[in-house]
Amino acid sequence: MQGIELRIKGKVQGVGFRPFVWLLANQHGLRGDVNNDGQGVLIRLLEPTAQQLQQFLHDLQTQLPPLALITDIQQQEKQWENPPHFDGFEIRESENNAMDTQIVPDAATCPACLKELFDPTNRRYHYPFTNCTHCGPRFTIIKAIPYDRKNTSMADFPLCPDCAEEYKNPADRRFHAQPNACAVCGPHVWLSNQEGALIDEKTPIKTTALFLRQGKIVAVKGIGGFHLACDATQADAVQLLRDRKHRPSKPLAVMVPDVSFLNDLTETEIKLLTGTAAPIVLLAKHKIPSLAEQIAPQLNEIGVMLPSNPLQHLLLREVNRPLVMTSANPSGQPPVLDNKSAVKQLSDLADYFLCHNRDILQRADDSLVRTAFDGVEILRRARGYVPDETLLDHHSAHNVLALGSDLKNTFCLLRQNKAIVSQHIGDTSNEKVRSQLEANIALFSQIYQFKPELIAIDAHAGYFTHEVGKRLASQYQIPYMEVLHHHAHIVSVMAEHHCHEQVIGLALDGIGMGENGQLWGGECLLVDEKHCHYLGGLPAVALPGGDLAAKQPWRNWLAHLHQFVPNWQEISAQTCADYDWQLLSKAIERNLNSPRISSAGRLFDAVAFGLGITPPQLSWEGEAACQLEVLASQSGLINQHPQDIKLPTLMPINADNKLDLATFWQAWIALNASSADKAFIFHYALAQGLSRLARQQASQYHCNTIVLSGGVWHNQLLRRLVKENLAEFKVLSAHQFPMGDGGLSLGQAVIASQFNLIYA
Repeated sequence: MQGIELRIKGKVQGVGFRPFVWLLANQHGLRGDVNNDGQGVLIRLLEPTAQQLQQFLHDLQTQLPPLALITDIQQQEKQWENPPHFDGFEIRESENNAMDTQIVPDAATCPACLKELFDPTNRRYHYPFTNCTHCGPRFTIIKAIPYDRKNTSMADFPLCPDCAEEYKNPADRRFHAQPNACAVCGPHVWLSNQEGALIDEKTPIKTTALFLRQGKIVAVKGIGGFHLACDATQADAVQLLRDRKHRPSKPLAVMVPDVSFLNDLTETEIKLLTGTAAPIVLLAKHKIPSLAEQIAPQLNEIGVMLPSNPLQHLLLREVNRPLVMTSANPSGQPPVLDNKSAVKQLSDLADYFLCHNRDILQRADDSLVRTAFDGVEILRRARGYVPDETLLDHHSAHNVLALGSDLKNTFCLLRQNKAIVSQHIGDTSNEKVRSQLEANIALFSQIYQFKPELIAIDAHAGYFTHEVGKRLASQYQIPYMEVLHHHAHIVSVMAEHHCHEQVIGLALDGIGMGENGQLWGGECLLVDEKHCHYLGGLPAVALPGGDLAAKQPWRNWLAHLHQFVPNWQEISAQTCADYDWQLLSKAIERNLNSPRISSAGRLFDAVAFGLGITPPQLSWEGEAACQLEVLASQSGLINQHPQDIKLPTLMPINADNKLDLATFWQAWIALNASSADKAFIFHYALAQGLSRLARQQASQYHCNTIVLSGGVWHNQLLRRLVKENLAEFKVLSAHQFPMGDGGLSLGQAVIASQFNLIYA
């Protein structure tokens, strides 16, 4: 007897795909079956007509469930000697073998579940864990594959008869929805105090809302970790949260009940806010009225999100005002995941704890995105986006594990043409973050049944990720490869855009290891997927005090004055009177703990200090640069077309292909202009200098494409000016991954995949 087998790959497990196939097959009068296995989904059809098959395949691809995605359909004819017995079309049990499908990211509450949540006649009325196959937790509750209830944190909650009926019925929206539950059989919520004592188990959300309106701070357990919440309209409550968290100025994210609380949203902003990923979206301040000033002091944007799970929907509906919703972590630590740790570690931060008993197995921070002039830009990629695969347009000959960077860490698994970049893991200087990195590598390897054949690490020998990579290589007895930091930055953007030609890369960030042990952060490079050649860029300047210079902008100001300005002592005496500048200048002269670095990040810090807009000690990475961009946006020059701005060339290119900062600093310091204009002129001069350099080198090496990467390029003003200056080229920047170190692991993996392995 003849039949057809269809092998479906992509996001096809845990998304209601099998019942969708079942319904479709029944509509078309087909006999056969469908099941999940490690390869994806297998559909068997017994003697379909050509027309039935054609129509079925068309509908299969055009009527998909909301979270499903097909990346590949393989079709083959089957000749069955002992044909399976098919009376109609059925769904078979999952089979567990080699994994070649995708795990679905956590998805925000769908409209159907939201309707049930607030319907008094529905059995899930006000139930904070309502979900179905179209929404709810996925990645954060998984511990193994296949994605079945027994392999998730829902294994502790046996289904009641009503939920079991939904779970078993292919026509039901909750068919095989692994987190399916109700108030009878599922997790529950309670409110406790700082000692962990129970305050309210009957109406915990109502009581929490009351406490929030009173100005209290509450730790709220979410899907990927705890949040600290307070009333975002009460200045005293926000200030109290800042004081307790020792977070003087770093912006706080806000959650609003729904989009009606926001003004003047663009279509793209609405789409991002209401999409299944439900990230934090950076919005212009005027779009979120009535917030306390302390939410994002001295910035033009505020990070806003909508509730992404039923518990948040219930809380926000009850409180009916914007809430600060920031990650609940003691300073420098990763966000807390379990109830006991929350009470223990956060009792000096939160007054109360809104907890539940569904375990978070995988941490997933809130993702952070913004709509920019050149498309959507991702600044942090985590909940809602991870672990989505990225399909590359070429196959890797071997499995690569790339470890990323020490800051804003992510790692990447690359197998064939599929790259899986982990969620944002954070700064590996923290011991708990280190543990999480290693645990997540083990989990991803287990889930994807991934065995690395080559490990890619950052070339900086002092990095923790460098050491971990070498250790794993030894453990697996496989080679490792060191990749230059900025090469990886440029290639990550190239991979996203399927670009394989030779390009000019402009890599701008704080610090990264370059050629011959040099510290880089402002380079023009000739790049392809295998090679990286230095062509020029910013000159190297002392980094007095090493890592301290990234936190104290005056150090960079002094270093630049010392190197580029003849009367530097006179200016230092005026501007650095509060600091021991004479001692530090001696350290620079004697080369004591003052390594030389061509850092764009530190140049921004120096300019910001020169304008008097930075605190003595920065409290968050990028603080000075962000404030400098805000100040520049207040200049009248910003709305002029670059051609209409009559300014001298402030950053000419010298004989070494380096931007001449002596010319810049001497002219810029002497400028008789407002602070806002001087902030803009700096951006303009840097954009002009970089564009001129890139154009020269592109002409010399016959390149048509220029790639921008590195964290400094999140500066929209600089990026816009450069893209306008280089309009005759194809200019690429990142959209699916962060331009900073969060996208680095993808670049490392692609570079490593280009090399043939030679085993000893």
